[in-house]
Order: sequence, then C-alpha cells, then structure tokens
Amino acid sequence: MGIADDAVEIRAQGWRALAAVHGIIESALEKALQGEHQLSVVEFTVLDALSRQDGWHMRMQQLARATALSSSATTRLVTRLEDRGLLTRILCADDRRGIYTELTAAGQALLEKARPTHEATLHAAVEEARQVPELAPLVDALDALYPALDPTAEIVPA
Repeated sequence: MGIADDAVEIRAQGWRALAAVHGIIESALEKALQGEHQLSVVEFTVLDALSRQDGWHMRMQQLARATALSSSATTRLVTRLEDRGLLTRILCADDRRGIYTELTAAGQALLEKARPTHEATLHAAVEEARQVPELAPLVDALDALYPALDPTAEIVPA
C-alpha cells in the first residue's frame, strides 16, 4: 500500500468511526424519546430548533436545513407535528409564498419534558461509545472540542 492508499484508508477508518458513534447515539436517542415521549429524534430536533428561535418560528427551508431533511420530508414532518398540536404554520406577512413554522404551547411543554431524557440518553450513549476502543479517540476529540457537552465537566464562568 502506498502513501496515497494509506491516507485513503485512514480517512475511511475515521468515517467508519464517526458513523459508528452516530449510530450508537441515534439508536439510543430514538429508543428513549419514542419510549418515553412518543417523539422521534428528528421530531425532537424540530421542536428543539424552533425553541431556539426568537419568537419560536422558522421558515420551512430553514427548518429543512436544521433537520437535514428534504423540503418534502420537512413538510410531511411538520404536518404530522401540526396534526398532533405541537406546531402551527403561519403565512409570512411580507412574502406570501413564505410559511413559518412555530411551536405551540403543547409543543413547548413536550419539549421541556423530553429534554432531560435527551440529555441523559445522549450522555449515556457517548459513554457507551467511549467504551469501544476504536471509538474512544473520536469521543475524546469531541469532548475536547465541546467540553461543555460533558454534564460532569465543571463550567467556569468567563
């Protein structure tokens, strides 16, 4: 194997490790959120993204980017969440083609109930990934990049 082949294999190993960590986290979150709150991971992501906006609304194309879904998949997802009373759609006053999506009070309440489950499950899944020797360096690198994500880390005010 030449140097170029080694570089390709190293990148491939990194990609496989990233996919494995993602799979562990995604699977754990899906099971916990569905089991306790009847929410999928992507539904939680939508509620969470909307809750972080001023006025709690976003254009549909912004929501599609935030959830990494196609426009049509986002529309179907918003329709499901709207049917459950968790979201509402609002026409944009200055652009009649634009549609905003906004959390309802029920959506905000469900999100607040689901957040502790999400946080605890995320922490447990990351720790599970850390126990796999091939994945531990990636998890450690993520901790180094985002130390505030570790709930056991002491946060020092700036």
